[in-house]
Amino acid sequence: MKVRFPLSAKILLWFFLNLMLLGAVFYAFFRIQFHVGLDSLLAGQAGERIARLSNVIGYELAQARREDQTQVLERFGNAYGIRFFLYRPDGGQIAGETMALPDEVKARMAEFAPRPGMHGREFPDRPPPGRGGPDAELPDPAPPLSDGPDHSSERPPPSESKVGRAALPPGPPRTPPKFMVRTTHPVRYWVGIRLPPRDAMPGDNRPQFLLALSETLSGGGLFLEFKPWVLVGFGAFVVSVLFWLPMIRGITRTISQMTAATEQVALGHFDVQTPAARRDELGRLGQAINRMASRLAGFVIGQKRFLGDVAHELCSPIARSQVALGILEQRATDAQRAYVEDLREEIQHMSNLVNELLSFSKASLGASTIKLRPVPLREIANQAVSRESTDGAQIRLEIAGDLCVLAEPDLLVRSLSNLLRNAIRYAGSAGPITVTGQQENGEALVSVADCGPGVPEAALSRIFDPFYRLDASRDSSTGGVGLGLAIVKTCIESCRGTVTCRNREPSGLEVTLRIPLAPRAERRTEEAKTDSD
Repeated sequence: MKVRFPLSAKILLWFFLNLMLLGAVFYAFFRIQFHVGLDSLLAGQAGERIARLSNVIGYELAQARREDQTQVLERFGNAYGIRFFLYRPDGGQIAGETMALPDEVKARMAEFAPRPGMHGREFPDRPPPGRGGPDAELPDPAPPLSDGPDHSSERPPPSESKVGRAALPPGPPRTPPKFMVRTTHPVRYWVGIRLPPRDAMPGDNRPQFLLALSETLSGGGLFLEFKPWVLVGFGAFVVSVLFWLPMIRGITRTISQMTAATEQVALGHFDVQTPAARRDELGRLGQAINRMASRLAGFVIGQKRFLGDVAHELCSPIARSQVALGILEQRATDAQRAYVEDLREEIQHMSNLVNELLSFSKASLGASTIKLRPVPLREIANQAVSRESTDGAQIRLEIAGDLCVLAEPDLLVRSLSNLLRNAIRYAGSAGPITVTGQQENGEALVSVADCGPGVPEAALSRIFDPFYRLDASRDSSTGGVGLGLAIVKTCIESCRGTVTCRNREPSGLEVTLRIPLAPRAERRTEEAKTDSD
């Protein structure tokens, strides 16, 4: 059995595959950034956070004694869940936990080390015009023009000015040069910040780098904060679902309506119509289904009317043939009586066929004019049993006396009679035939079950077709003309019901009729009328 895969599930799967593809592209871009552009991760808010933190750490390092600088770095490391180190550009460690510095980090520090003649210059808050990059240096600003005396000789030396400051300067943080490196074996992420000259250590005016080491890319939220990315991704997912959902629902709803309509057409209900308001391919398909249903309705009604007219016209010659046969039988000799009897059987067979055609045509064409009324189901079943019961056939009736259905009595009696006739003909000697009736979801389920050989599975969907027979021969001794079950289906559908069948285990065939239950008010009226009669 093939598993059905709804169209809505396919569209949603394609949508998720699209998201996965975008995620894979983003991940690949991220992986490439790990090798060629990790510094770009420090250009936004992460860079501002690191710059502010480096200002604070650099200031506290400048105020602390050399032997206390490691404690300062450990305090900040514990607060952020990462490790901090202080190094010179040549790889010499100044403070922090003893660590063998990877060659990649040493190379980046050498790259970001100040060039000769630039030591002691202040860091700009932004790159100067015409020069870019995080490590762009500004030349010493020219002294302002003034008519007063020159006080340049009164400026304190750089080392004194850096150490003697008691507080961080106000305003936005300075933007020191910084870099990011990913090392392997094990995988670690390093961020290096060149400390501004004002943060130089007491007694040591050489350039210094503050290094931050993390086992993860996020760095405790300092390097990269994943929460905004997750929120943005989730928001994009929700917006995409809300954007796609109306289209998916519109398509699947229209297809479901068309599927239901075509299933009704396959069952012979040609009065269905599909919504054709859409102005796309689905709308054109709906219009085509409506036209097909209308044409099929015309063809089928015309065919049934033709059969009814032909059957009606055949009644007269068959009746005259039977009269002539009766006269011939009176005048025939003993040697001729066998031929006359064969002729009588053939004419009777023709008469039965015409009567079946008339019944089938009447039930099919008169469905729109049939008036349904409450009918006691057990009473109808008793009529069918008394009409079709034969010697040797065991028929069990299991229907509650108060079960009442909404149907046309003659059509319902004929349907049950045909089912019992078929069961007696093909399985009368195999065991009891059971007629049951029960309520289920506002309907009455009436089943006729036998213990015979059943029907091949491939033929279960065709046994209700007109003139279909399991035995292709037309010998009357092997069965009827193939209209009995077709009449059952037509009669029950005229009563707004349905007919299904299945093979029983270990053997046998069960035909189930679903008929609407009679409303309680109409049921009481019918019971009162029966009592008065």
